[in-house]
Amino acid sequence: MEQNSTMLGKIVEVSCTIKSALKGRNFEVTLKPYLTVEEKRLAAAADPCGCMEQYFTLNEDLKQMLESSKDSAKLDAMKRIVGMIAKGKNASELFPAVVKNVASKNIEIKKLVYVYLMRYAEEQQDLALLSISTFQRALKDPNQLIRASALRVLSSIRVPIIVPIMMLAIKEASSDLSPYVRKNAAHAIQKLYSLDPEQKEMLIEVIEKLLKDRSTLVAGSVVMAFEEVCPDRIDLIHKNYRKLCNLLVDVEEWGQVVIIHMLTRYARTQFISPWKADEVVDEYNENNFYESDEEQKEKDQKLKSTYTMDPDHRLLLRNTKPLLQSRNAAVVMAVAQLYWHLAPKSEAGIVSKSLVRLLRSNREVQYIVLQNIATMSIQRKGMFEPFLKSFYVRSTDPTMIKILKLEILTNLANEANISTLLREFQTYVKSQDKQFAAATIQAIGRCATNITEVTDTCLNGLVCLLSNRDEIVVAESVVVIKKLLQTQPAHHGEIIKHMAKLLDNITVPVARASILWLIGEYCERVPKIAPDVLRKTAKSFTNEDDLVKLQILNLSAKLYLTNSKQTKLLTQYVLNLGKYDQSYDIRDRTRFIRQLIVPNEKSGALSKYAKKIFLAQKPAPLLESPFKDRDHFQLGTLSHTLNSQAIGYLELSDWPEVAPDASVRNVDVVESAKEWTGILGKPKKEKPTEKFYSESEEEEDESTSTSSSGSESGSESEKEDKEEGSTDETSGSSSPSEESTDSDSDSKENTAKKTSRAANESDSEDIKKKAEGISKKRSTSSSSDTESSSSEESSSGSKSESDSKSDSEPGKPRSATSTKKEEKTVQDRKTPNKQDVFLLDLDDFCPVTTPVTVPTAAVLSPSLTADLEGLNLSSSSVIDVTSQVSVPTKTYELLHRMSGKGLAAHYHFSRQPGLFCDHMVPVQVTVTNTTDQKIDNIHIEGKKLPPGMRMHEFNPIECLEPGGSTTVTMGIDFCDSTQTASFQLCTKDDHFNVSIQPPVGELLLPVTMSEKDFKKEQGMLTGMNETSATIAVAPQNSTRLVIIERVMKAANLGVVSSGQDNIHRFAAKTVHSGSLMLVTVELKESSTAQLVINTEKTVIGSVLLRELKPVLSQG
Repeated sequence: MEQNSTMLGKIVEVSCTIKSALKGRNFEVTLKPYLTVEEKRLAAAADPCGCMEQYFTLNEDLKQMLESSKDSAKLDAMKRIVGMIAKGKNASELFPAVVKNVASKNIEIKKLVYVYLMRYAEEQQDLALLSISTFQRALKDPNQLIRASALRVLSSIRVPIIVPIMMLAIKEASSDLSPYVRKNAAHAIQKLYSLDPEQKEMLIEVIEKLLKDRSTLVAGSVVMAFEEVCPDRIDLIHKNYRKLCNLLVDVEEWGQVVIIHMLTRYARTQFISPWKADEVVDEYNENNFYESDEEQKEKDQKLKSTYTMDPDHRLLLRNTKPLLQSRNAAVVMAVAQLYWHLAPKSEAGIVSKSLVRLLRSNREVQYIVLQNIATMSIQRKGMFEPFLKSFYVRSTDPTMIKILKLEILTNLANEANISTLLREFQTYVKSQDKQFAAATIQAIGRCATNITEVTDTCLNGLVCLLSNRDEIVVAESVVVIKKLLQTQPAHHGEIIKHMAKLLDNITVPVARASILWLIGEYCERVPKIAPDVLRKTAKSFTNEDDLVKLQILNLSAKLYLTNSKQTKLLTQYVLNLGKYDQSYDIRDRTRFIRQLIVPNEKSGALSKYAKKIFLAQKPAPLLESPFKDRDHFQLGTLSHTLNSQAIGYLELSDWPEVAPDASVRNVDVVESAKEWTGILGKPKKEKPTEKFYSESEEEEDESTSTSSSGSESGSESEKEDKEEGSTDETSGSSSPSEESTDSDSDSKENTAKKTSRAANESDSEDIKKKAEGISKKRSTSSSSDTESSSSEESSSGSKSESDSKSDSEPGKPRSATSTKKEEKTVQDRKTPNKQDVFLLDLDDFCPVTTPVTVPTAAVLSPSLTADLEGLNLSSSSVIDVTSQVSVPTKTYELLHRMSGKGLAAHYHFSRQPGLFCDHMVPVQVTVTNTTDQKIDNIHIEGKKLPPGMRMHEFNPIECLEPGGSTTVTMGIDFCDSTQTASFQLCTKDDHFNVSIQPPVGELLLPVTMSEKDFKKEQGMLTGMNETSATIAVAPQNSTRLVIIERVMKAANLGVVSSGQDNIHRFAAKTVHSGSLMLVTVELKESSTAQLVINTEKTVIGSVLLRELKPVLSQG
């Protein structure tokens, strides 16, 4: 039956082929377009359900319609056939009937026929060849769509014999008046090259011709052909480089992707590295107080002459920036990789916001974007720290997305945000997705390795996980603990004992093997437990996994070498078991160990060194990101995604040491003017790339270009800046801090453009002016820096506006109105509102304004094994900020009189909350003039603050008389960290680099609470959030008054009433985030005390514990 069906199909195919081949000849041959009775009988026998009959009937109807003399019937048939193709059905049987209509005079029928032929010409090459003369005639058709379709069909016939015809057709099409036809000619180049690579030289000539094309429709296609045929012919790009940069915003999206990748490779070969400039500026900023004027001038000259960005390099960066707002994720990713590989490090940060926006796309896009962010976050953490919340894991994320987000969170972990991340990890460990839970435990281990302040905290948390019910969680915890213990095994003998006790309950082979390795490696630290563990494992040796058996053999060998008296017989028993094991690995290891540790006549020289071999000190494992070795691949490529070089991957070349000749990109002036006049109808004096997405901005651009004035007024530039800010706002951002950041950077760029338009100067001259501004340390540059830094971290409302204004204008005193507003804000702040707090606030469009985001006055950090359900997460209404009674008198030197040329400055922390802002620590600075001449205009400039940190400057001191002294107050938001706030204390003539580093105790505000509330909050801050130590207390420090006095002098804490004489409690909250800090001092017998600190901020808690220990122990 199957043979009959196959024969029937062949008969139909042959008859159709013969009919087609003989059509148009002078033969009187007629073939019936329907089946005979015998053929129908055979078909019915082969297909009892009648499906084949229905299929043949449908095809026969379409064939009859295609052979009809009416165009309407043919058009209807072609529409139905194209519909079949769109649905994925096979319509190849109709090829002979369709190809006959290729010469139809009806344009609509001809278009649909070419759509069909483009789909099946490659499959039915022999039949398509019969109509090749028709395709050649169609190349001369007056309709551009027909000419383009004919070229596409011709290039789809993969027969080497028609290569000359295709080559001729491509050459003619490349000179066609229609840009659509020229675009298809560029597409055909790639097909012809894959069919016959020997045509490369002729195809390069066509590519060179098409690269000069002025149409945006052709640009993307010809660059794709260039990348496929001759990617190494960089010389073809020189003359077209500036044209491609300027046309980029108008090219179709997929063309933009191809052009950006090509220009990235081109720029790496033609421009010198912009990253050297960052190194020079850093070196410049490290000034010596005692440098002579000559040395200063030499350094200024070095800064000017070291690096100047090529104007063409700047052109590429400037024209790709607007594409970060593209709706196409591939375009945004292409621009991001371009900025990563080409832009100065200080400018690369603008891509982070756009990449985070892509995380709202489908999971496939998220996967690729997150992979690239993971690579970026290893080298430059600061780019993505403000968007920490966007990488929090959602319950609906697939596992691959969860693990990538976890990887990024681990890369971004630092001392400031580790508390928030550990609290997140607590929730992730409880996930039902076991693979994700295991990855979370590995992430905790990496955090513990990278941040030494939380190593003990993480280790304790992982030990708590050993009692988890889930075997996978326990197994992964054991493996991570094993790696952590290798870093400092001397301090953790108790943990090794605890893990030895769990050996009976753990069944996962990897975990059991890790425990046995730990006990064997540090058997001398647990001399009583190790032999007993060997005894238990020897009993179950035959039932263990091969991995566990190998570690049992290793354990027996190590114990035999260190404690042979107790373990000699056990070792012999285990070796005998291994000798007859089924696994040859176990048998080989057994023979090796026996010859090495048991000396006999056959033993070699190695047996003398058995102890050194087995008990040699092993290096601690290095916990690194799996994305660390991917940075040598270009971002956004398949090779980067696979972490393996894919076929066709083109490596980025290293930056040239000396810049190649830039004149090769120059184009004749007449040709350039003619080109742009033809496209735009007006001379192109300026390039409004930032106004691409706004109609109102385009109208303003047209009106500006028609005006006769050569420069723009300041009000117009401000207007443009505001419009650009609104454009950013409509693109999806709801954060005023980020809008101000973007508007600042855009306004600087617009200012540079207008300066170049007014004075007709190149970008290189602008860069030189910037370098001179840095060297002279003008107040303008410093104010712009402070403006950007303050705007990044300013909160919403009038308060943020007054802060940013005072930051950007250090020379102007604050108005009385703003002062009143601040006083009012301080009064309002003293009555905290009750609000709900959520751990996973995943609003992607409201990025975190600081690296640490902790709910104000909220306590949310249960232990790792505690259940989160049922916890009340609202802030307590009985916890209020109070004023400190004991103000420390300790002062710190800010500027020595010798370094300050007679100007001396000291500072101390006044502990007066809310003078400037809720999150700022007030600092009183005393400035003294030790010279015999007055000092004018003492103020602050050149602030260099870590990300998230803000500073409220003191009002400038107009004049300080000889021998005079004055005290001013400033505010600094340290973001709950002890990082240094560096800035310049300036006079009229000099600049002095100074810095303020706060003691951890000054980052707190004392709070009042009852003993009941204290215990309640303390019970919720256990596990990873608890740090404790036992200290020896001097006898004179054991009284209540002395303890309170010493503790409050060291830290800004409030006293909590206690009903027990031997327990003293103190409470405070951090200034920036409002996280509770609970301190308990419990006096024990024999002059010892237990010092316990409970807080979400584990880093601050560890540092505070370290500072309080000597305070209580010293006499």
